[in-house]
Amino acid sequence: MQLMKKTSLLTTSLVVVTAGFLLLAVSYMWRLDQQITSHFEGRRWELPARIYARPLELYVGKTLSVGALENELILLRYSRRDTLVKPGEYSIQGRKVTIYSRAFAFPDIQQPATLIRLQIRDKTITSLADPGSKQPLNMFRLEPVQYASIYPKHNEDRILIKRADTPELLIKTLLLIEDKKFYSHWGIRPTAIIRAALANLRAGKTVQGGSTLTQQLVKNIFLTSEQTLFRKVNEAIMSLLLEYHYSKDEILEAYLNEVYLGQDGKRAIHGFAMASKFYFGRDLDELEPEQLTLLIGIVKGASYYNPRNRPERAKERRNQVLDILASYQDLSPEETDLLKNKPLAVTLEIPSGITLYPSFLQLVRSQLARDYKDEDLRSEGLSIFTTLDPIIQQKAEDSLARELTAIEKRRGDTTIKKLQGALVIASVDQGEVIAVVGNRAPHQAGFNRALDMRRPIGSIIKPAVFLTALAQPDSYNLLTTIYDTPLIVPMGGGKDWQPKNYDHLFHGSVPLMQALVHSYNVATVQLGMDLGLDAVIDMLKILGIQEQINPYPSLLLGAVELPPIEVLQMYQTIAAGGYQTPLRAILAVTDQENNTLQRYPLTVEQTVNPGAIFCLSKALQTVTTEGTARSLQQLLPEGLTVAGKTGTTNNLRDSWFAGFSGMHVAVAWVGRDDNTPTGLTGATGALGVWATTMATIDTGALQMQPPDNIRLYYADITTGLIFNQKCDTEEETLLPFINNGLLPKVVNCSKQNSNNLGRALHKGLNDIFDLLR
Repeated sequence: MQLMKKTSLLTTSLVVVTAGFLLLAVSYMWRLDQQITSHFEGRRWELPARIYARPLELYVGKTLSVGALENELILLRYSRRDTLVKPGEYSIQGRKVTIYSRAFAFPDIQQPATLIRLQIRDKTITSLADPGSKQPLNMFRLEPVQYASIYPKHNEDRILIKRADTPELLIKTLLLIEDKKFYSHWGIRPTAIIRAALANLRAGKTVQGGSTLTQQLVKNIFLTSEQTLFRKVNEAIMSLLLEYHYSKDEILEAYLNEVYLGQDGKRAIHGFAMASKFYFGRDLDELEPEQLTLLIGIVKGASYYNPRNRPERAKERRNQVLDILASYQDLSPEETDLLKNKPLAVTLEIPSGITLYPSFLQLVRSQLARDYKDEDLRSEGLSIFTTLDPIIQQKAEDSLARELTAIEKRRGDTTIKKLQGALVIASVDQGEVIAVVGNRAPHQAGFNRALDMRRPIGSIIKPAVFLTALAQPDSYNLLTTIYDTPLIVPMGGGKDWQPKNYDHLFHGSVPLMQALVHSYNVATVQLGMDLGLDAVIDMLKILGIQEQINPYPSLLLGAVELPPIEVLQMYQTIAAGGYQTPLRAILAVTDQENNTLQRYPLTVEQTVNPGAIFCLSKALQTVTTEGTARSLQQLLPEGLTVAGKTGTTNNLRDSWFAGFSGMHVAVAWVGRDDNTPTGLTGATGALGVWATTMATIDTGALQMQPPDNIRLYYADITTGLIFNQKCDTEEETLLPFINNGLLPKVVNCSKQNSNNLGRALHKGLNDIFDLLR
């Protein structure tokens, strides 16, 4: 009886323990199951935001050279071929360019891979057509260059690809190499595990793996690489659960996107689509068989078989994969030998996850910060379409670095404190920022002088002063007499300010336009004080300046500290004919499914009388031919008409130039970070940077069309006379005047002839001092 009680108690205990164990096991498996389903049912991966440059638009009449187009294609990693067979290829035959573009999801349309042909003559597209149908195309967009990413905090980088879009050769070869029974097992293969364990035991090290693709996927997503029994049990259980919940194609697709295939510093390369870009700079469907087999070979060990660091080892592994493929009769012996002899063909340069354009990216990030949280930018897989023109950006960077080096060499400047510079460029008609250079070493992230630096802007503020006058046509026009005579401005507290001209001379009574063309300081201050400081500040705001400006008289000569990007806004409004267009660096943002989350549309508001702007632009054009920026005539290509203004600050600390062509507006600054003198004026420093850039980009000449409220007269800006007829002399030019505004007295040609001697002397002195400014 006692024995029966003990037996019963033992049985009960065993049942309780077993039930408890089963309960714990079920609970544990339920937790693992929840872990799997929560990952696969929710957002499976945190995806970086992709930041794209502007797409290159092609249309008949567009200014574009064959060289610039090929540079764009090279940035997009297109391959030049004699015969085009697949997307990502192009050919050039003289002036004829044929492109097989890649498919791309634009914010407004999914554009398929397309074959196009265009002809370029004299840097202009003269025809654009479908080479198959011969039908002309109105416009075509090349896919944009991706130049930056915003990565998740764990720094994983991947491009998602669907199973259906993956090359079949990759799928077939991957299964042959990694898991031949993938479509028949339930996630684990016990016989393969035992076989691998015995082989490893005999070798005394790991020589064979028994893991299925499902187990590899589980390990990569959920587990560590530690070789313990507990992890192996977890791996097996989770693999079975994964196979229970999801189809084979879903599991395979997840593997294609998760597998680890390389490292770039802190950035981890995951998935075959990203690896294709990383190693070959091309989309996965553009790869050749030997390239696909190389990627599959790397699966075994991305570091051990790194084709850039260990090319011989990688080639040997690739050839092993090719041999296995041949053994299943998927390749003939001849094809196998041919592929095994081909080079690895990986790109020499690693396509770094660090952007080449940190200065521009900073502008983009600052604008994104207004609308998006940082965590969303790092994880939601957004596509951000920006206004960057990579060709102009590169030329701007090269121009700044080259010109600063040339200045230092020309001046024999051996100081350790090197010159620094900044350059910003935007389109005239759209207000799109297309280049930002904040450092003479442009690829170094850090202090961005184009956006963050605030320095006095000098005489490039003067157009705002003169525009304030011209916007009052009843009182001022380009030939209104103003006074460049000794001036004392009371500053309060018993202190006075006496502005001086650069040449330390006074020029007496001069036409308003003459004072701007030759940048007379005293005349500018006299004019600004007559207009009122508040009126000038209001005009600066109308032109787009956002900074708070205090009403001190010295502001009239540029004692206002602004970043170059804000000066660009001011000159863009002038270049656009008085239409203020807020500068923008972003066009649109889309999500993973290409749904447009936000557009950044063009907004335009006419804030200044178009007649007044036209008169100012005429004066600024004359600055570049007869005034302080006349050296541009030797620096720019023949026929490239521009307008602009030099700027120099006290003690030659800052050198500025701001100006515009018919297509582009740009601002350049040269100085030192410690604010010590450079010995450079606007004309001897920043002007060269600006001109070198404009001379190398595809831009158009300034062709000003007078608005309806403008009437043109022949005039002499030196004497301030207008004439009732064309006098056929070198000094006369057509000047604009606003209808019903103040108009000087009209005289005949004989009046002009009587002033020739004085004019010649006056012009000669101005020419000498303008060259020094």
